[in-house]
Amino acid sequence: MSASLTPMMQQYMQIKEQHKDALLFFRLGDFYEMFFDDAIIASRELEIALTGRDCGLKERAPMCGVPYHSVESYIARLIEKGYKVAICEQMEDPAEAKGLVERDVIRIITPGTLVESSMLDEKTNNYLLSIFYSSTGFGVAFVDVSTGEFVISEIKGENTRNKLLDELSRILPREIIINEELTAIPGIVDSMKHRFNAYITVYHDWAFDQHTSYMALLRHFNVHSLEGYGCQNMELGICAAGALLEYLTETQKNSLQHINEIKSYHQESYMILDSATRRNLELTETIRSKSKKGSLLWLLDKTNTAMGARLLRNWIQQPLIDASSINKRLDAVDEMFHDMILLDSLKEKLRDIYDLERLMSRISYGNANARDFISLKQSIEVLPDIKLLLSDAKSDILKEFHSNLDTLEDIYEIINKAIIDEPPVTIKEGNIIKNGYNSQLDKYREALTQGKTWIAKLEQKEREKTGIRTLKVGFNKVFGYYIDVTKSYYDLVPDYYIRKQTLANSERFIIPELKEVEDNILGAEEKSIKLEYQLFTEIRENISSQVNRIQHTALIISQLDALWALAKTAIDNNYVRPIIISDGSINILDGRHPVVEKTLLNGQFVPNDTHLNMSDERLVIITGPNMAGKSTYMRQVALIVLMAQIGSFVPAKKAEVSIVDRIFTRVGASDDLSLGQSTFMVEMSEVSNILHNATSNSLLILDEIGRGTSTFDGLSIAWSVVEHIADPEKLGAKTLFATHYHELTELEGKLPGVKNYRVAVKEKGDDIIFLRKIMQGGADRSFGIQVAKLAGLPAEVVDRAKVILQQLENEKGSNTEITEDIKINESSEQLTFFASQSHKIEEELKAVDIVNITPMEAMNILYGLVQKVRKKRS
Repeated sequence: MSASLTPMMQQYMQIKEQHKDALLFFRLGDFYEMFFDDAIIASRELEIALTGRDCGLKERAPMCGVPYHSVESYIARLIEKGYKVAICEQMEDPAEAKGLVERDVIRIITPGTLVESSMLDEKTNNYLLSIFYSSTGFGVAFVDVSTGEFVISEIKGENTRNKLLDELSRILPREIIINEELTAIPGIVDSMKHRFNAYITVYHDWAFDQHTSYMALLRHFNVHSLEGYGCQNMELGICAAGALLEYLTETQKNSLQHINEIKSYHQESYMILDSATRRNLELTETIRSKSKKGSLLWLLDKTNTAMGARLLRNWIQQPLIDASSINKRLDAVDEMFHDMILLDSLKEKLRDIYDLERLMSRISYGNANARDFISLKQSIEVLPDIKLLLSDAKSDILKEFHSNLDTLEDIYEIINKAIIDEPPVTIKEGNIIKNGYNSQLDKYREALTQGKTWIAKLEQKEREKTGIRTLKVGFNKVFGYYIDVTKSYYDLVPDYYIRKQTLANSERFIIPELKEVEDNILGAEEKSIKLEYQLFTEIRENISSQVNRIQHTALIISQLDALWALAKTAIDNNYVRPIIISDGSINILDGRHPVVEKTLLNGQFVPNDTHLNMSDERLVIITGPNMAGKSTYMRQVALIVLMAQIGSFVPAKKAEVSIVDRIFTRVGASDDLSLGQSTFMVEMSEVSNILHNATSNSLLILDEIGRGTSTFDGLSIAWSVVEHIADPEKLGAKTLFATHYHELTELEGKLPGVKNYRVAVKEKGDDIIFLRKIMQGGADRSFGIQVAKLAGLPAEVVDRAKVILQQLENEKGSNTEITEDIKINESSEQLTFFASQSHKIEEELKAVDIVNITPMEAMNILYGLVQKVRKKRS
């Protein structure tokens, strides 16, 4: 087949053969063309016309194309749909090429390697992640090519699979490369695809080789060992990082000099949050709509820069556990909180700073344009003012910012002298370099200007000389400069005019002296444009060599902006500085849910106190009806602790917080049918994860443990879980435990550290009013039927539930008999209750639609009764 193809199509097929897994964008003049299967796919996905091209075969090759100047939007759409795109450029000027123009792939764009701002969410990192699996654990490395951030870690010990998935839920990579051995773990690749919607590639095993990877890292960072980066002994992490670097080298085909350091971390260095907790606390997105609005990030993100927004998101995902580091952040927030002049002045300056991290990546990549340099210049322009504003800072962090902030005046001067203030988007068509920057360029421009002035004079002279009043000197790319004469003046055309072109209403001529000047003008213009591009690339390379300095400045600005956002949020919402203590207790006065209070009208949110410690109030059992606010209360405690550990002020009148190593939440449950798991299985899996991984320094938020199964099974499980957590020898973690099983309130006084609290309600006849206040003591009833009424259940169902509840209470008497030894004789219960009931009542109970009458306790009882009836009749 290749022998019969045209030379250009042979060139295309040779390049395509090397990039089978990508759509090849093949540069032809002003278009990127795609052929054969690539064209069919692209035309369908981009909704553009599919045409054909003669290729030397009997049938024309399917073809489609997009203009080079708008290619980014098309690539972005393909990347979003999960494709890779290989960019094949003309490596020489077609006008100067002898024969076939040389072409080659200059970059492969994948979901995890984007640097173009038009394809990225400015407030979210775009991570490419590498996983190396071996029998001893996982090596993990990830990079944001658009900012230069490069991170390495390892996951070892027990339960490594869940730990890996929890890390992925924090990082949320757009693309993942893995070694072949990882695919042998049943279901893990499918699980990653399902949960994270990431593009996954099984990469070359040789790239994960430990020695090969280690040497690749040394070469890239130009060091003799990795000791300085703290990852010398991370063998698994090094394998992942080396493969990641190889993948970047293969796809990006440039020096990657903006990736100039590798950061190592251990999971244990930060508060650990599993994926269920991130979801339940709605840290970066809401559970229902998956939107940022309504999340903690939405509340706290008052940042002025894209860099600050990304960093704040990372802080929320990775709270600190070192008291000194937390207090340093709190000191900085405190200083801005109490200095409105500083806060307002910083805002005016920070809002003028563009995304320095991503600007530098584009500069390092060599695809920055002149407008990017103007953005860089305008950003640098405010740095001296920011440094001055920080000159009187008192807190350690702000003082460090003042001392270490490089104001980059030399880079500002380079751009200011060289680049015009409003340059075009393109960099190969001139008009980007200022006059006076380069003497040779000035000479070309002078020749160009003088030539055009001479042409204007020639036009006037020829009009006077010939008497042709409409005579014009024009220009086009085909004929160059010409003299245009309309039909009515043909008889006045001199003999020395040489005809070049005849049009419908005019003739075009040239004269020798016009041709001579044309050569000078066009020569000067062509040389001017070439020189401008050369000067621009030199400036770009010069600034690119300063990438370390600019990235360091960008880091300071992003940290300053994130701290500014925390201070601004604290002022706007009447937050207080938390006091970090070390006795293991959590004491919150008038705590509020930071997000829920923003959705209510002013003054409607009811604050509540919290007291947890490591002795007499270690596990708090909270009872009360549904909708009364138990879940909101427990979540607000967890969020206040988490906010304190990221260095934020908190929604309370006063808060003393001991650092926790982990926060676990078991709040609500939904069937995960796609994974074949029921509500109860999901619930038990999450509880199992908590009991296996929590420590005495963890904070546990448990809501309705056991509700997914029958009443007595659920009560038994909940009781046992409370016993396990409350026992300091087994766990002893600080816990908020909400339940409908009032039997559990019997545990206060029987188990050390267990205390009862309830959500207060007010009764008005058959109705109740939720007071949203947490009080000491257990609830003596659940008000399930009243809640069912509030929820809108049909009146006949509510009335029937009252009758059944009364019958149950008459039969069972006090619950204490049941809870004394947790021994339930279900068969005797069935016989006692139903011995006095008619066959008609049994049939009515069988017909009750149990699925739609959850979760109130009355409905739970109904559920149990129906099961007993069915068991008796079977």
